[in-house]
Amino acid sequence: MKASAKELLAKLPGPTTKEWPQGERFAQAFAHGSMSVEFYAPRGKDPQTPHEQDEIYIIHSGSGEFVERERRTRCKAGDALFVAAGVPHRFENFTANFSTWVVFWGPKGGESSH
Repeated sequence: MKASAKELLAKLPGPTTKEWPQGERFAQAFAHGSMSVEFYAPRGKDPQTPHEQDEIYIIHSGSGEFVERERRTRCKAGDALFVAAGVPHRFENFTANFSTWVVFWGPKGGESSH
């Protein structure tokens, strides 16, 4: 399987929904078993809510701040970030060209840290 950031970005915005009135800002690249890979490019505001699976973000372009609970971390293209399932998080103060790969995997509720 192969995915291209350029091809996925061309699919955005996606369908409009209650959560995404201007169209979804993510596109699924592929999935296998419990793993899925998406490309995410929020514009203006990041309306994310906690996810049911563990996830990794790999910043593709731009920069911003990653807020996990109350902790803020600067991030830029090339950085990788981990978020456990169920943890509130979002991107803030991101550049207009901000985009990131997102990898979800594992069971609902996340994997144990043991």
